[in-house]
Amino acid sequence: MSGGADVHRICLSLPTDRECSATITALGGEAAYAVRHFDVEVRLLVLDSADERTREAHARAVAALPEVPGVVVHHLDEAAQRDFLRGVVERAALPEPERVLDLMLPDALSYGACTNRAFLIAAALDCRSLHRRDSDCGYQVFGGEPVHPIHHELTSLGRRAADAVDGVTEAVLDPALAHLPVSMVGASFIGELSVDIGGIRELDKDVYDEVVALWAPGHWSAERKRELVEESFKGAGTLPFTGDRSTLTLVDPMHVDMANIAFDRNVYERLPLPPATATIGSDYFLIHAVYDAALPGVLHNRHIENHYTGERRTHAGFLAYQTRFVKFLLSMLYLHYVYERMADAGSTLLDESGRLDPAPFAAFLAESVRLDRTENERRLDTVAAAYGRLGGKYAEFARGLTADRERLLDEAALDTEDFVLLIGAWEALVHASRGTLR
Repeated sequence: MSGGADVHRICLSLPTDRECSATITALGGEAAYAVRHFDVEVRLLVLDSADERTREAHARAVAALPEVPGVVVHHLDEAAQRDFLRGVVERAALPEPERVLDLMLPDALSYGACTNRAFLIAAALDCRSLHRRDSDCGYQVFGGEPVHPIHHELTSLGRRAADAVDGVTEAVLDPALAHLPVSMVGASFIGELSVDIGGIRELDKDVYDEVVALWAPGHWSAERKRELVEESFKGAGTLPFTGDRSTLTLVDPMHVDMANIAFDRNVYERLPLPPATATIGSDYFLIHAVYDAALPGVLHNRHIENHYTGERRTHAGFLAYQTRFVKFLLSMLYLHYVYERMADAGSTLLDESGRLDPAPFAAFLAESVRLDRTENERRLDTVAAAYGRLGGKYAEFARGLTADRERLLDEAALDTEDFVLLIGAWEALVHASRGTLR
């Protein structure tokens, strides 16, 4: 399917650095569902940062996908991604090309960077929207069929909110926003916690509460922090899908997950995600941007199933993941400041054509870098003491945390500066990407 005036191209994206052949197979099913039910051509994009043996298994899974008219699969290893990015950076003629290339494809794991690569490749493929899934997720089954989130995404995404009303169960959107397009469609997950800290809760609920509360702004009351702890990382709970519900609304970032999200190109072609390395949650920035700018969205209940892969059960995997969690806590010093400024700015986050304006976001982030680090020093002290009380592998991690204290504090600020740089380069990168792949 490539002709027809009503057919538009979308990107269904799976970034991965671990074995997920079953997920690739399932994603192929979602792509096939999309072309059966909607006038779309699907570019199924697997961005593969796994080791060679795992990539070969993924290549076999891709090759085994049934041929479906209107579905084209792109399986890119890091070498292919780097070649694409180098060409983009060169065409963009940026002042610090190597630094930008490192931010787009760093040596370390980066949730934001892998999705930023998907954004640029979607622009290169001339896709109208990007739909993101994760390698540690699966689809629920209802009535013997997989429950595909893309159903709601393609029903509403890109339509004027006024026209999207007939595709949802209910609408609670301010009528003053009815002329704006639906910019984001998302849902959450059921199953295991989205953050791998359930073991702390099993060992000591008080320690769990103390540590999770650290991601709240320091000035919040104890009650607000308790409420945040109760809501955090649980997604939609454990109850399975029993039938469709969808709401046209401003989508609360707490109610969606980046493994179950779709953005219109007028979101991701305007603003990238933070490129921070080894930091969970770094890929949620656009969800906040859409919400605070009062861009319409749809919240639905086709939640994906979350599960942990074997790597996270290993000792090395444990230490790496706890570092990502701590870096997430430290990033909040800067991001909470920015989120509060964004909430105050509201619709002034949009330009005259109603799209996200990168300038205020960059300005707020640049301001945040100058914040006093005392709150982050307290976060590190609290985590180290709390993990020390748990003993065992947690105490081992706490000792390493103390040794790495200054480096971690510095990295949280540098990550924010890197994000400012990438926002400044983003328009040129998108322009240099657009239409360069087939």
